[in-house]
Amino acid sequence: MEDLTTNHAHTSEQTIVVLVENKAGVLARVSDLFARRGYNIVSLAVAPTHDPVFSRLTIVVDVASAPLEQIVQQLFKLINVVEIAVLAPDQSVERELLLATVSVSRSSRNEIVELVDIFEGKILAVAPDSLTVSLDGRPTKLDDFEALLEDYKILELQRSGRIALPKNGREVRRLRAV
Repeated sequence: MEDLTTNHAHTSEQTIVVLVENKAGVLARVSDLFARRGYNIVSLAVAPTHDPVFSRLTIVVDVASAPLEQIVQQLFKLINVVEIAVLAPDQSVERELLLATVSVSRSSRNEIVELVDIFEGKILAVAPDSLTVSLDGRPTKLDDFEALLEDYKILELQRSGRIALPKNGREVRRLRAV
């Protein structure tokens, strides 16, 4: 198997995209594998692909909890895994969605609306004392937005988890079981 120890992001997080057969129980087996082995999942997103036979799991793992090569080898032991790709941040397009409901007063409403505009987000719902907003983008953009929202009273906040695809024309380390 190819050496996977290079971490392009100089961080302990690595994005792995796993193509699996779209069958009941596959997600449970993947999450059980991570739990049994003590691998830390930073983010997990799963959905069917354009071909309903397959689903794509985008897993951001903390490679400080286990070497990437070990995680990949264990994933290949699962029978429904078809292909695994390791995506470097500089060679992939990563996005995440954030939804937040923020308490607003008359004086803070315009500030929050302006903040949402600056970050190219959307206001989804308006109430006399709150706003629900959405923002999509790179995880670091959402981190920055979330940090600025902390100056206000966040009533609820949910992030979708990262999804990623290789940039067009970029080589990707696509791995198959050996």
